[in-house]
Amino acid sequence: MYRLHGFCQSGPTFKAAFLLRALGQPWEPVFVDFMKGVTRTESWREQTNEMGEAPVLEDGARRLTQSGVILGYLAKKHGAYEGATEDDRLEVLRWLFFDNHKFTSYFATYRFMKAFGPSAPDPAVMAWLRARMDAAFAIVDKHLAAREWMVGGAATIADFSLSGYLFYPSEESGYEVAGRYPHIEAWLARLRGLPGWASPYDVLPGERLLPKW
Repeated sequence: MYRLHGFCQSGPTFKAAFLLRALGQPWEPVFVDFMKGVTRTESWREQTNEMGEAPVLEDGARRLTQSGVILGYLAKKHGAYEGATEDDRLEVLRWLFFDNHKFTSYFATYRFMKAFGPSAPDPAVMAWLRARMDAAFAIVDKHLAAREWMVGGAATIADFSLSGYLFYPSEESGYEVAGRYPHIEAWLARLRGLPGWASPYDVLPGERLLPKW
C-alpha cells in the first residue's frame, strides 16, 4: 500500500491523492503538521524530505518527493493518465513544468499569503502575484477553448497537476475562476467527473483552517 505524507491545505498533496484515487490504488495518508512547522525541523528533513516539503510518497522502500515526479511515477507504473503517444508524453511534461513554474507557483503563494500567512500580506506583493496569475490563467483558459483536456483526447497527469489548487474554496485565495475563465471552469467540472474525485478536505488529513486575511 502506498503511503502519502501531506496535509489537507496542500494542493500538491491533493494532486497525488486525486491520482491515486483515480487509479483505484489503496493508499494511507500520513499527516504532516506543516502549519506548526514540522517540515522546518532538522529531524523531519533528515528522516522524511531534505527539501522540507510535502507531499512525500512511499512505495515500499522507494520514497519520492515533488508532485510532478510522483504523478509521473504513478502514471507510468500503472499505465494510465501519462499520454497516449510519445509526443503526448512530452507535451504533458511541458505543461507540468509550466504548472510548477507559473500556474500553480504564483497561485499557491498568493493563496498561502492570503489565507495562512503569519501577517497581513503586502498589497504590492499581492498585486504583483495577481498580475502573473492572470497571465498564466489566461494561457490555460485559451488552451482549453478548443479541447476538453490539456493534452490529447483524455485526462492526463497534466490535468491533475494544473487543477490541484483549484478545488479549494475560493474564499481562501479570493481569486474567482467562475465567470472569468469559462474554459477552465468547464474543465474543472469534467475533472470532478473522473473516478475518485472528492474535495481535498474530504480526502486529506488535518484540520481545515479559516482564512486569516
